Amino acid sequence: MRARFKLAPVLLASIFLNMTSAIPLLFKSEKTHSYSLHYLEKSNHDETKLQEAMKKSKLFSQTFPHEVKLAPFLQSGKLQSITCSLCKLGVAAVQKALSSGMSSEAIVELAKILCVTFAHEDDRVCTGLVNMFKDEVLTVLDSLILSPEEVCGLVFGDDCAESYWPFDAWNVTLPDVPKPPVVPHVLPKPGSPTVRVLHLTDIHLDTLYSAGSKATCGEPLCCRADDGQPDTGGPGAGYYGDYRNCDTPAWTLEGLFTHLAKQQFDYILWTGDLPAHNIWNQSRSDQTGMLRNLTAMVKKYFPDKPVFPALGNHESSPVNSFPPSEIKGNQSISWLYDALADTWAAWLPAETLDTIRTGAYYSVSPYPGLRVVSVNTNACNNMNWWLFFNETDPDGQLAWLIKTLQKAENKKEKVHIIGHIPPGIDDCLEMWSRNFYKIVDRYESTISGQFFGHTHHDHFQVFYDLQTLKRPTNVAYISPSVTPFSNLNMGYRIFTLDGNYSASSWEVLDHETYILNLTAANTRKSPPTWDLEYSAKAKYGMTSLFPEDWDVLVSRMEKNDSLLQTFHSYYYKSHASGPCDSSCSEALVCALRSAKSHSTKLFCPSLRTSAAQHLAQLSATMC
Repeated sequence: MRARFKLAPVLLASIFLNMTSAIPLLFKSEKTHSYSLHYLEKSNHDETKLQEAMKKSKLFSQTFPHEVKLAPFLQSGKLQSITCSLCKLGVAAVQKALSSGMSSEAIVELAKILCVTFAHEDDRVCTGLVNMFKDEVLTVLDSLILSPEEVCGLVFGDDCAESYWPFDAWNVTLPDVPKPPVVPHVLPKPGSPTVRVLHLTDIHLDTLYSAGSKATCGEPLCCRADDGQPDTGGPGAGYYGDYRNCDTPAWTLEGLFTHLAKQQFDYILWTGDLPAHNIWNQSRSDQTGMLRNLTAMVKKYFPDKPVFPALGNHESSPVNSFPPSEIKGNQSISWLYDALADTWAAWLPAETLDTIRTGAYYSVSPYPGLRVVSVNTNACNNMNWWLFFNETDPDGQLAWLIKTLQKAENKKEKVHIIGHIPPGIDDCLEMWSRNFYKIVDRYESTISGQFFGHTHHDHFQVFYDLQTLKRPTNVAYISPSVTPFSNLNMGYRIFTLDGNYSASSWEVLDHETYILNLTAANTRKSPPTWDLEYSAKAKYGMTSLFPEDWDVLVSRMEKNDSLLQTFHSYYYKSHASGPCDSSCSEALVCALRSAKSHSTKLFCPSLRTSAAQHLAQLSATMC
């Protein structure tokens, strides 16, 4: 889904992206320089435009997926081809550097120079990123046997390059147990018990946030004391938060938790991304410290509430780096997974800790008849460059998921799957997403809810049966972020479920989204209020929230522009930059129907070029 500057996993760190044009010149190699021009000619781009694209990109955005200001290329429909071209150029350049005998020390020093020169970041950002990524990057690059086409085809899909990679074409094995007959969804009887579930995601707490500081500092994350004061006449960082590249202030989060302590809900889903976006300056101890501190804060404000967490892509150091369990020694991820097991043990039973330590996934039953399954979606994170070694079902998680779902089916339990990265967006590698889709299709009668975060936006994705791709089978709810990063209001969601009684469906009956309007909050003298933004049933005119109802809603949006504009506003937590035009609306509808990554052509075969361009632009604003 996201055609954007996300070359960090391709080049295995953003510090090497900038070598794409510089290395051929530094090597003074006709062969290398011709190699670069070869890709330029194939993609119908000239070197000047590629240079300009690199100069306009942010190093942070290349390392962590977020908004990139490449409007000229987006408008001309060239973003995907430019990222693809840069991908091939960059991989070829880095491989050439290593094969030519360039020392790791020389590559690191060159990366720092190129970072400052081409990414327009300051010395502290560049030095921090290079030092954080160097060991892992060089380890993988030195072992990588893939060609530029194979690497870029894996990450960007067949639109970039058709690649052969033996570990890419893999399939999970489903049990021989026949799929039960699909029973039509039925609303519970009036007065049946319900359960309310708080969903918190993407908090991105910034303990160094400084109100009044410079919010346009030129670095990936601003609104900190060491960013200095705003330019003369320019507004400083808002007290409660800021729409610019700034994260959640500690006092705003305290205010949110104080507000939530008065709300009625039965348990909490907490789907990851705890630290701020200062990814150039985060050590392992910083990350585990943030995990412990936020866990203590949740326990303080909600001492009697069960909490079911999932791992985000920002909890590691470096960001997006999640080696599989076979990677041992100093590069092992055990430092993080052990910390997760230790902190999550406050809410989870002892039998979950083994799989948490192995792969940061687990299963637990909070009520008779309901099972919550937390998956680690970094196993499909296309920014997780360790997966280039072998992306086949990392840590056996999907095989475990199948066994867990089959046991639940045998016991007539319903299952809620929680995670961070929605498997239907292009941040999730195609084969993992395809296999997940296959699992959902088989266990559609068991899975009664899916809950994700990561994008910072408010949306959903509908799953369809594999046989016809027409019958809705499931829906993934993608809840809005707490952080306003970037250009958003702050938000959270409460789901109402069919509740705890015999033969409950445990289906989602409604959801309510609450936001903190930062414009209003920062101009009032009184404490800010978290207000109900909308209820899904009331605002969208839905009598139920079954998969078929969401499919009908998408069809209604195609014909009712007012309805689509309403959805578009909520997508941005009531802070959209403007109305959604015809290309935007077509792109939105396509995204809502595409719950399998890299499958736009499958679900939206008639998507116009302008809509595809907007889909790329829409995707470029996600995290």
